[in-house]
Amino acid sequence: MRAFSRREIAVKLALIAAGGTALGWPRGAQAAAEDQPGEFSGDEMIRAGQHFFGTISRGLAEVVETASRRWGRPNGYILGQEASGAFVGGLRYGEGIMYTRNAGDLKIFWQGPSLGFDAGADGDRTMMLVYGLPAVNAVFRRFGGVDGSAYFVGGFGMTALTAANIVVVPIRSGLGARLGLNLGYLKFTPHPTWNPF
Repeated sequence: MRAFSRREIAVKLALIAAGGTALGWPRGAQAAAEDQPGEFSGDEMIRAGQHFFGTISRGLAEVVETASRRWGRPNGYILGQEASGAFVGGLRYGEGIMYTRNAGDLKIFWQGPSLGFDAGADGDRTMMLVYGLPAVNAVFRRFGGVDGSAYFVGGFGMTALTAANIVVVPIRSGLGARLGLNLGYLKFTPHPTWNPF
């Protein structure tokens, strides 16, 4: 029986590994890297926001640039609509589509309660930048944070919500009168629900 050289053994192991991957065997770190959505540039986010909000706004560009300086490049973003109302306690409901570069698009819903010095109602077109998303389904959880709302004509509001090293930055531009500061969370779900908890 002939002894194999190290090179021959390495080649045979590489062929076995390649065959296993082709057969659908677990891919380990390679699978995790492929499942993670790719990143978007700041310019891509500004173009998507301008198309979505229907306006070319210096305010939108400033908000996106501020978020990019703080959290880097998003690897997902959500475009949708929401409505909320509050008098000390409040509720927010929304729906939209989450876009990723290489992991597909996903219909998504969100809802959440808030509590604080907050009064009014608003209806918004909302763009949410998503940072650090390890896989598309990782968005289905609660994201908490402090939400300061002050809507002005042609103005944009930005907040930051976090959970498990994922950051979601809602950028809102809408109609209504709402002023205040509240503490709350958003819960993302694959199906609509009236339960904000």
